[in-house]
Amino acid sequence: MKHFDTIVIGGGPSGMMAAISSSFYGQKTLLLEKNKKLGKKLAGTGGGRCNVTNNGNLDDLMTGIPGNGRFLYSVFSQFDNHDIINFFTENGVKLKVEDHGRVFPATDKSRTIIETLEQKMKELGATIKTQTEVVSVKKNEDCFIIKSSEYIWSCDRLIVTTGGKSYPSTGSTGFGYEIARHFKHTITELEAAESPLLTDFPHKDLQGIALQDVTLSYDKHIITHDLLFTHFGLSGPAALRMSSFIKGGEMIYLDTLPQMSRDDLAAFLENNREKSLKNSLKQLLPERLADFFAQPFPEKGKQLTGKEKEELIQQLKALPIPITGKMSLAKSFVTKGGVSLKEINPKTLESKLVPGLYFAGEVLDINAHTGGFNITVALCTGWVAGSVELLKSIESGQ
Repeated sequence: MKHFDTIVIGGGPSGMMAAISSSFYGQKTLLLEKNKKLGKKLAGTGGGRCNVTNNGNLDDLMTGIPGNGRFLYSVFSQFDNHDIINFFTENGVKLKVEDHGRVFPATDKSRTIIETLEQKMKELGATIKTQTEVVSVKKNEDCFIIKSSEYIWSCDRLIVTTGGKSYPSTGSTGFGYEIARHFKHTITELEAAESPLLTDFPHKDLQGIALQDVTLSYDKHIITHDLLFTHFGLSGPAALRMSSFIKGGEMIYLDTLPQMSRDDLAAFLENNREKSLKNSLKQLLPERLADFFAQPFPEKGKQLTGKEKEELIQQLKALPIPITGKMSLAKSFVTKGGVSLKEINPKTLESKLVPGLYFAGEVLDINAHTGGFNITVALCTGWVAGSVELLKSIESGQ
C-alpha cells in the first residue's frame, strides 16, 4: 500500500488544479481519474474551445454564480479569475477575451488548457493515474484508505473533485456524493442547471432563429444574453441562465428589443406606417420572427388601430412563453445542489465533520452560469483545496 500526503479523486479542472496546488506546496500528490484522458468534460466546454474563465470583477463573478456564490468570497480572496488568467499566461498560454468577458485560449482549442494543466502537474511532480476507478474510500485513525479494483493507497488528505451528475457520459456519475454520504455529509436536492428550457410555444415557425442580447425575465430574475429557438423550446446563454431559477410550470417573458423603449417602438411604427408591417419589423428582427409577430395583425402599419399597436408593442417587449420543464440532468451542463456548504469550511474547503477531507468543484452545492463562471469556480476551489497546508500555517501564525 503506497502512501501519499494528498490524493485527489477526479481529473476535471478542479482536480487538476488541486493536484497542481498541492504539489506546488510540497505535498506528495496522487491524482486518480477513471477516464482514459483527463478533463473529458472540460474538452467539450465552449463548443470545444474551452471558456476557461471570465475577466469581470468580483461583483461580476457573484452575478455569474447564482447558486451560493457568496460562499466563495474567502476562496476568491486567495485565488480568483485574474489568478487563473495569470496562471495560464505564465505557463505559455495566449488568451483572448470575447463578448461578455468570456476568456478563451487563442488557439480556440480546449486541449491547450488541458495539456497545460497536465504538464504543470508533471512538472511539479504529481503522480497521475488514469483509467483508475475508485471503488471505496474509508478512514481509519491515521489516514484515508482508497481502493480501486487493482490498487490500494493511503493518504493524510483526500480531495474529492468528482463533479456533479450532469453529462454522465463524461464520467460525472455522482460518485462524490456517495463518498460524502459515507462520511455523513448532507447532499442538497440535485437538479439540472444551465439547462435548455422546454416549452409548448410554437417551435416550427421559429426553430433555428438566433437572437443576440435579448432579455428573458421571470419574477425578479432578468437576464440579457443570446437566445436560440429550438425544436423543443429555448437554448442559448439566456435560456441556460434562466434555468437556474425555474423548474417548469412558469411563464417567462421575452423582450426581443431591450435596446428600444415602448415609446421608441411606437415612434418607429408611426414612422413606418406606409410600409407593410412585416417589412417594417424586418428592419429590427430576423425575417421569420418579423413574420411571426406581424401575422395576427393587418398587413399595413397604417391599418393598425391604437389597441392593436399597443398589443404588438406588448408582444415585442414581453412575449409570454410558458415553460413546461427543463432538460434532464444527463443533458444539462451543470448540477444544481451537492455537498451542503454548512458542513464545509469556506476558507479551506475542508469538511467540518471529517478532518483531512476536502471537496472542490461541482460536487459542492454551488452552481454558476455558462460564460466561464463554472470553470472559474472549479479552478479556484481546486487551488484552495490543494493549498490547505499553506493556509493552515498562515492561520496558526507560523
